[in-house]
Amino acid sequence: MIPTVPKAQPSASLLSTISFLLACLFSASVIAADSWPQQEDGASAAGFSQAGIDQLDAAMQQAVANQDVAGMVWLLAKDGKVATFKHAGIARLEDQAEMTQDSLFRIYSMTKPVTGVALMKLWEEGHWEFDDPISKFIPEFSNLQVMVDYDDDGSVELEALDRQPTMRELLNHTAGFGYGLSGSDPVNTAFRDQGVLASSNLEELVEKVAGIPLMSQPGGYWYYSIAVDIQGYIVQKISGMPFGEYLRTQIFEPLDMMDTRFYVAAEDRERFAEVHYWDRERQRLAQQPHRTDRPSYLDPTRLESGGGGLVSSTHDYARFAQMLVNEGELEGARILTPESIRIMRTDSLTGEEDMSRALGGVGNPGVGFGVDFAVTYDPAASGSPAAPGVYNWAGAAGTTFWVDPVNNMFWLSMIQAQGPRRPGASNYNETARDLINESLQ
Repeated sequence: MIPTVPKAQPSASLLSTISFLLACLFSASVIAADSWPQQEDGASAAGFSQAGIDQLDAAMQQAVANQDVAGMVWLLAKDGKVATFKHAGIARLEDQAEMTQDSLFRIYSMTKPVTGVALMKLWEEGHWEFDDPISKFIPEFSNLQVMVDYDDDGSVELEALDRQPTMRELLNHTAGFGYGLSGSDPVNTAFRDQGVLASSNLEELVEKVAGIPLMSQPGGYWYYSIAVDIQGYIVQKISGMPFGEYLRTQIFEPLDMMDTRFYVAAEDRERFAEVHYWDRERQRLAQQPHRTDRPSYLDPTRLESGGGGLVSSTHDYARFAQMLVNEGELEGARILTPESIRIMRTDSLTGEEDMSRALGGVGNPGVGFGVDFAVTYDPAASGSPAAPGVYNWAGAAGTTFWVDPVNNMFWLSMIQAQGPRRPGASNYNETARDLINESLQ
């Protein structure tokens, strides 16, 4: 059984007020917002060795110089002090625009923790409980079916639900939903064929999902899914506000994350980094063409996808991450209670639901899942040098972050890369993790 989650205390008040350059130069640049982080406090002030941070910066610069990525912005902070905040390379091949500290990025699935915070705010207010059936908020899900078996001829064997999937299972990807990002089975194929992620709005998305079977009975397996887009719909339904408006008023404005939204504003287009990949034929980086099956990122009416739709800057996401480090508060703005943050970063998978036994055989020993975060509960089993309890997530175009609650620090790496990589490319994420832990004073 999944452990019982304690009930919340009353919520705290939310107070009002984030050409490919072979020479990987980095310099100070103007940040859109005036709030922290603006500049570095220095390695020693943040609790790291200067030699270690110099080595970290050099490794990230080298990844750009080697064309492992076109450009990158990286930030490391501990105890609210910024050890390094640098950028290197270019944001766009087409016009050789420099990557800067205030470049904007498709953060894709790094949207998910933001959605989780929004839903937890509504939990604090008593609008839902972890053991509530999802169908309490989405009646269309009352009659979901489950895929039992299928064959190459297209025949699918279905069965009824043993029980309704719960909110807890929606939050940790054990409810049984598919996604369509991969997999040739009928469920994931239906997600693609029906264009679930290309829906024009959340109501249409939910209507499509309601007609697609689950991958498994609720609680049976961990399977990365459409669950967080469903969470965004529930936030919208409970709050009575458009999802994007709820995020803006309840999270982004209080945290001074004014670069973060579901589209790129007209005045910010020059700051928007493009996605790159390794062109095997030409043996160099190339810029991905824009998708034509979905609205442009410049379209304010595009789907407000809680699972992967946000655009953000390093400044903004650093403020979000520091709020998590601070257990729900930043510079007087209380977003969540410490209890809610601890719930979010606590592994809620057990037994056959552990990510090491994920449906399809894709999982990580020693890594579980909380509320829209992966949680490393056994670093030795996962092959990590970090402290137990580190939680993290990443985006499809390479943005990534992790929070270490033991050492009160976070790492944030912002890039735009998707598809083939240069042969022999470095694993800069692992390199950064190792160097950071080695340089802790």
